[in-house]
Amino acid sequence: MNPVEIIKKKRNGEVLTEEDIFYFVSHYVKGEIPDYQKSALLMTIYFRGLNDSETLSFVKAFINSGKRVDLSHIMKPKIDKHSTGGVGDKTSIILAPLIACFDIVVPMMSGRGLGHTGGTLDKLESIPGFNVHLSIAEFVKNLEKLNVSMIGQTDDLTPADKMIYALRDVTATVENVGLITASITSKKIAEGSEGIVFDVKVGNGSTLPTYEKSKELASKLLKTSRDFGQDAIAVLTDMRSPLGYSIGNWTEIKECIEIMNPALTTSPLSADLIEVTLFLAGAMLKLAGKCNTIDEGIKQAGEKLSCGECFKKFLALVEMQGGDSSVILSPDNYPAAKYVDKITSESGGYLEKLDALTFGLAAVNLGCGRKSVVDKIDYSASILLEKKIGDETSKGDVICRILGETAEKVESTKKLLISGIKVSKSKPQKLSRIIEVID
Repeated sequence: MNPVEIIKKKRNGEVLTEEDIFYFVSHYVKGEIPDYQKSALLMTIYFRGLNDSETLSFVKAFINSGKRVDLSHIMKPKIDKHSTGGVGDKTSIILAPLIACFDIVVPMMSGRGLGHTGGTLDKLESIPGFNVHLSIAEFVKNLEKLNVSMIGQTDDLTPADKMIYALRDVTATVENVGLITASITSKKIAEGSEGIVFDVKVGNGSTLPTYEKSKELASKLLKTSRDFGQDAIAVLTDMRSPLGYSIGNWTEIKECIEIMNPALTTSPLSADLIEVTLFLAGAMLKLAGKCNTIDEGIKQAGEKLSCGECFKKFLALVEMQGGDSSVILSPDNYPAAKYVDKITSESGGYLEKLDALTFGLAAVNLGCGRKSVVDKIDYSASILLEKKIGDETSKGDVICRILGETAEKVESTKKLLISGIKVSKSKPQKLSRIIEVID
């Protein structure tokens, strides 16, 4: 087969066969098809889309490029959660240990940041020593011991997706329903989960900003998962503004630590982050058969979170994967960024807009994400919100602080952020982050 003919076929609007897709993916993984040809195919897919059969073929090709984790010997429910990506979205850090407290196995294989959206792996690697590069055997052993492990894609698990995932990030081909579906579901099937809760973001801070596209993605994720025998629930959540008070890597870990152990902070806890986290936890518990409704699960999860058991499980997870638990117990001892600046309100009123896309792009500029595959993350860089949508402001009040490694990065980030902030005289309605459940 000829890679150029496959690219041309998709460019011309034809449907790729399973043979076309298997050939292209397998030969790309072997290094026999270069990045520039794979990038060309990704761009044609971005514009032409993938139908259901093509999407399924990509899922199969990704899975078949590596091994699958066998967890059949662990006689417990195996439930995971996946977010389609957002700004300040850190729910996985709390959810994984929280659900594991219910004697449910959480085999969480996560990804890195894509475009302006953050990645769970980047956040976890901000913890000194935390190892996300475990072998399948180590991953299974951790699940047997603690019910939870959080890793990245190994060389054995969906390696094709791992390679293409990084390429999509730097070729502006992230926002495609078929590619997103194939990437997410292949990982979740390969990792050994039996059920999956999809947190599908809606708004310009997500990978698919419109409600219609996000709902289309949710439906495709459910259909594809069920085609492979997984039970699934999709939750549409609002991503028009950043989730929580922090945007960065270590600072998002710190915010999660404070929610899991409020004794470590005197600052207010983020109501919207807690709302989304507990709702997703309720959906996971429902899939696991631990409750009859999501509302029942929310109550159970809230009790487990507040009693401190979740924090102990997270601490054990960090230590099990080689992380330095001292920074978890004393998060203020983490190395601080060198330069700090702030944005203040120019008038009194109410905070009407914190544009998630603007904040996401600004965070990448600051060093919280990557502009190219080889870029290194600055784990201490962060944007810290002091106001949320609907909060009252007076002239001179701090809206957010910017922390970075150079004065130039902080200053350029500040200029970017100003355009994404708006204060108005009328108080906007505070809405729930939960938009819709698709079950």
